[in-house]
Amino acid sequence: MSAFDAARQLADTVLFEGYMLYPYRATDAKNRVRWQFGVLAPPEFTDVDPSERSFLQVDCLLDGQPAGVIARVRFLQVQRRSVEASTVDGFVPVAALDVGDTTYLPWDEAVVQEIDVELTLDRTAEHPLRIDGGSDVEELHGADGAIVGRLVRRREPLDALLHSEVEALPGPYGTSRLRLRLHNRTGWVRPTSGTPDRQDALRHALVAAHLLLSVSGGGFLSQLDPPQWATGYVADCEHDGCYPVLAGEPGRGDLLLASPIILYDHPQIAPESEVSFCDATEMDEMLTLRTLTLTEQEKREARGSDPRAAAMLDQVEHLPPELMGRLHGAIRSMTATARRTDGAAAGSPAGPSAGASDDAGVQPPWWDPVQDAAFSPDTDTVLVAGVAISRGHRVRLRPGAHRADAQDMFLAGRTATVAGVFFDVDGGSHLAVTVDDLAEEDYVNPHGRFLYFSPDEVEPLGVPV
Repeated sequence: MSAFDAARQLADTVLFEGYMLYPYRATDAKNRVRWQFGVLAPPEFTDVDPSERSFLQVDCLLDGQPAGVIARVRFLQVQRRSVEASTVDGFVPVAALDVGDTTYLPWDEAVVQEIDVELTLDRTAEHPLRIDGGSDVEELHGADGAIVGRLVRRREPLDALLHSEVEALPGPYGTSRLRLRLHNRTGWVRPTSGTPDRQDALRHALVAAHLLLSVSGGGFLSQLDPPQWATGYVADCEHDGCYPVLAGEPGRGDLLLASPIILYDHPQIAPESEVSFCDATEMDEMLTLRTLTLTEQEKREARGSDPRAAAMLDQVEHLPPELMGRLHGAIRSMTATARRTDGAAAGSPAGPSAGASDDAGVQPPWWDPVQDAAFSPDTDTVLVAGVAISRGHRVRLRPGAHRADAQDMFLAGRTATVAGVFFDVDGGSHLAVTVDDLAEEDYVNPHGRFLYFSPDEVEPLGVPV
């Protein structure tokens, strides 16, 4: 069993994030602009388009004296698939070919590439990585068994380099920094006329590139939630194009993922997720229902666009009712970060209940006073840094390291006003807030449309207003 097996499902999700999006057809506009995460373009193309990068860099903090580190370099190698029909004059390229219940379309597929590198921890080292090009032919047969066409797949060779260096950090803690840089060195020739084509450059790129690292005889330090003594080391780390998070089972530090997508430590795929939609940030229930509404012609094109789309479509169409029911909702246990100061038992959900206006036109409360009679968001309090915070208090937002939403990060340091205090069924506390310098109507309405933060993610500023 490989040391990386515990993180494979997560890493595959990163690998195929955005690979193909609903409605899963090659002809759809959103699937013509693909691969936005972890693309390492050929260096010559970055000269043409400075928004692209040709390398990624990650700094990892090693705790103790590890015996060894293995880096698994993972990425997609793009291959161009053309569709050819069989004619009396031979095979001829076509824009579409109907075979059985499938309409085959030209498309850029991808081949998963994995290369394991045993790193040298006592010196700087360079590890060349070369992937061969090639071509494959898949025959397409009609109902009578006769060849009616074929799929031709062509891949360009790739040339990459993994650079590693280890530096012992000052101090009594025995910590060292492992710096890794993954370069795409593949050549690319700019066309002599016309606008350079990103689609062509992608066939010479490392797509969705990321690193999995396994350490033996030591461990990796979290850079999202480091021990106090390591915060200075974390501040000096430099990352470009990816960020390191602890992977595998919670509580362990022997596995690390350098991801081009924002993640938190020990991220996990929801156990209810049975189907890979190539978009782990969406709701499975919504995508399942949308996929089931595709017309038969749309399904034909989805099956013929990509083998992964065909497999996904078959899974959705044959999803058992009990698995479909699991997608409707799940309750996750939360860790209580504060307690009520009035001594009442916790039990209210951490969110408002929407109501409707009565006949007199008076708006009802934006929480349910009948269902949640033991709780009062308008008067309940929660201790934050020794201050009893309640409705009206002004706070400064300090989103915690466990958050992975970039929108939360954009709000760091902004001031806000508390609109209510909520408690979930597990005793956790939550503050509904409105950001002071943003238009109030964008964030609050009679149904309680607020931003929510944990008590440990705010800093008290003053008395209620």
